[in-house]
Amino acid sequence: MRHPHTRTTRRRVIGALAAGLLCTAGLAAPAVAAPTQDPVSPTLADGQALTPPMGFNNWNSTHCRAEFNESMVEGIADLFVAKGLKAAGYQYVNLDDCWALPSRDADGKLVPDPVRFPHGIKAVADYVHAKGLKLGIYTSAGTKTCNTAGFPGGLGHEYSDAQQFADWGVDYLKYDNCNNQGVDAKLRYTTMRDALKATGRPIVFSICEWGQNKPWEWASDVGHLWRTTGDISDNWGSMLSILKQNLPLAPYAGPGHWNDPDMLEVGNGGMTDTEYRSHFSMWSIMAAPLLIGSDLRRATDATFDILDNKEVIAVDQDPLGRQGTVVSSEGGRWVVAKEMEDGSRTVALFNESGSAQRIATTATAVGLPAARAYALRDLWQHRSYNTAGTISATVPAHGTVLVRVAADRHALKNPPAVELGLDGAPLVEAAKRTPLTTTVTDLGRTSADHVSVTLTGPAGWTVRAVSPTTARAVPPGRSLRTKWAVTAPAGTPTGSYDLTLRASYRSPTGARADSTLPFTASVVVAPASGTSYLGDLPWLSTTNGYGPVERNTSNGESAAGDGHPITLGGVVYAKGLGVHAASDVEYYTGKACEKVTADVGVDDEKGAKGTVAFEIWADGTKVASTGVLTNAMPAQPVTADVTGAQVVRLVVTDGGDGIDSDHADWADAQLTC
Repeated sequence: MRHPHTRTTRRRVIGALAAGLLCTAGLAAPAVAAPTQDPVSPTLADGQALTPPMGFNNWNSTHCRAEFNESMVEGIADLFVAKGLKAAGYQYVNLDDCWALPSRDADGKLVPDPVRFPHGIKAVADYVHAKGLKLGIYTSAGTKTCNTAGFPGGLGHEYSDAQQFADWGVDYLKYDNCNNQGVDAKLRYTTMRDALKATGRPIVFSICEWGQNKPWEWASDVGHLWRTTGDISDNWGSMLSILKQNLPLAPYAGPGHWNDPDMLEVGNGGMTDTEYRSHFSMWSIMAAPLLIGSDLRRATDATFDILDNKEVIAVDQDPLGRQGTVVSSEGGRWVVAKEMEDGSRTVALFNESGSAQRIATTATAVGLPAARAYALRDLWQHRSYNTAGTISATVPAHGTVLVRVAADRHALKNPPAVELGLDGAPLVEAAKRTPLTTTVTDLGRTSADHVSVTLTGPAGWTVRAVSPTTARAVPPGRSLRTKWAVTAPAGTPTGSYDLTLRASYRSPTGARADSTLPFTASVVVAPASGTSYLGDLPWLSTTNGYGPVERNTSNGESAAGDGHPITLGGVVYAKGLGVHAASDVEYYTGKACEKVTADVGVDDEKGAKGTVAFEIWADGTKVASTGVLTNAMPAQPVTADVTGAQVVRLVVTDGGDGIDSDHADWADAQLTC
């Protein structure tokens, strides 16, 4: 769960615990006495959450604003039915923080906010149940919830609160971690498990302690799912950081006990549809809970298309319950494979980088047996192909190709899979003809016949083929290579522009097939001679953990321009870049520059917090790095030789401990050309 200033609030709690400012003699006695006998078996083998829970939670879209109310919740339930989401498997409609009044009643009971929920929680549960859906609710394993208004938490009231939830008809409890008074996490969450069990009502138990105490190591008999990370934000850097933290935990997931990398941001507006498809694909291959975090009353058709992709949902909901594992990840080119109950494998080809990349693996590398041919199903294109064993694609920046592959003696009834590719990075200087070569490669056991290819660009651009665009046949393992001349009009502003490569072909049986590769070309300007501050130069692309990369200020985590003066070790710098791990800033240097210099470190505004590492890359080679830096360390000078590089990247990683408080500065960053 994420609240305004939540990271700061939680860090204060943690810091206070560390300093001994919060104290307790142990777990407070429950407000309603626990049963005298132990009602709980040592395992949660209760038949619940045998596949990852699917549903909705309001927090990411509404936070504590007044729009979170009874009408909104019931409207979401209506939309689950009307838009087919219920039929696709979504069933939980979950309330987050701010549903209660700040004080309990005279009997110690929780009181629903009468303005938000004038008919009470039971009436909302009845409404949701009448739709064939289930209701979830929220509280914290502390004295208060995470919101600064101070809503009552469940610590010391576990049995009373659990019984209230059961009486209301609640089916799911999200149990947060704020204001926990230093009580042992396992004790706090086990007590609520026992309280829920004592009600006799089946209630899915979601542990939300942010992965601080490694719940994957101890909670399989405590909760049905547990958060593995801090809170997600609606931006690429946050999603990527959480993805990387959750991927290694695959051995701990399975039916009835799931790793939870937090709710979906799909449709909230901070990422592109390509990035949201990656988000949804990777959560599904990780067998993560799929809890919609966008306000479906305002969702676009594109958002519903992502959330309602039943073929991708089937990956998440596969009864075998395996979380996908990393096959390879070199250079941000990720291959993640998930074993399925029917023996097939789902494979994600995920491109972390800011430009199109070829990502490849094989059927045997992802665990399939040797076979003459394999059936390959593209889960976003909804088309089936045959492959000789290669699984590869040129994946757009921040994109994911998601396929399901199986050894299949009937695979040859499908047309061959083809891979569309690009040779070289499409960097275009306005009014200057740029060569580009595309490929159409047959990956199948059968030939691709009557192949034709087209390339289209933005209005006003000239895109001309200078070699053949057709082939009578492309045999297995061979390619049609086409050379193009691409010209952007004079005066075209720097930035990214969309182009589309399309190929059509026929299988030997005459079945027609099409393949499309959208990609971006970057219009660039040759760097000026001399030394320039990087904070004053145009960049090719950026990714950032929170908020945008800032020019000549620190990172403020939200809107552009909300940073402060860059300050390292008490020294204020007028120039530089303010970023938040994980971050990547790319510059076009056109093979005309020699050196990058900067003073780097964690900005003073984070006090004693923050752990990062700085890297400089020249094309595909790391040419400088600092190792892990903390706020306690002074600014570190870094110099990199970038002679002959076409693109220079400034990268900040999280130091291996997550991205909280990782405000990193490239102070006085300069480029010499």
